[in-house]
Amino acid sequence: MIRPARPDDVPAVLALVRELATYERAASSVVATEALLTEALFGPAPAAFCHVAEVDGDVAGFALWFLNFSTWLGRHGIWLEDLYVRPSHRGRGLGRALLETLTTIAAERGYGRVEWWVLDWNEPAQAFYRSLGAEPQDDWTVWRIEVP
Repeated sequence: MIRPARPDDVPAVLALVRELATYERAASSVVATEALLTEALFGPAPAAFCHVAEVDGDVAGFALWFLNFSTWLGRHGIWLEDLYVRPSHRGRGLGRALLETLTTIAAERGYGRVEWWVLDWNEPAQAFYRSLGAEPQDDWTVWRIEVP
């Protein structure tokens, strides 16, 4: 079952964030806390949103996203920050269902795109996204300024 996250899901979502960071070889980079996620997702002005994949009452995966905007399209879009399904629950269509939920939200709300990053070395993820019809945008380079 795919559903919007609830405040009581935050510990499970943070655990999945940490699992994903470990897989992406960046476990030490996670500084998020339950309090920070709770504020971002459920505070007075939520700027991020989350859907979870629930299996037998347990959170088995999640998609955390927020709105972006395309000046070229003149419309909002969805930026998928993280999509993760526990390895023990893969192959059941949960990742596909999470992504389909976001594309449905985008279509219903008139958004123009759903976009995300994939690490260059993460070939299984790239193959999964290609199987859904997604295409890499190779002509752009990510730039960043870290803010203390």
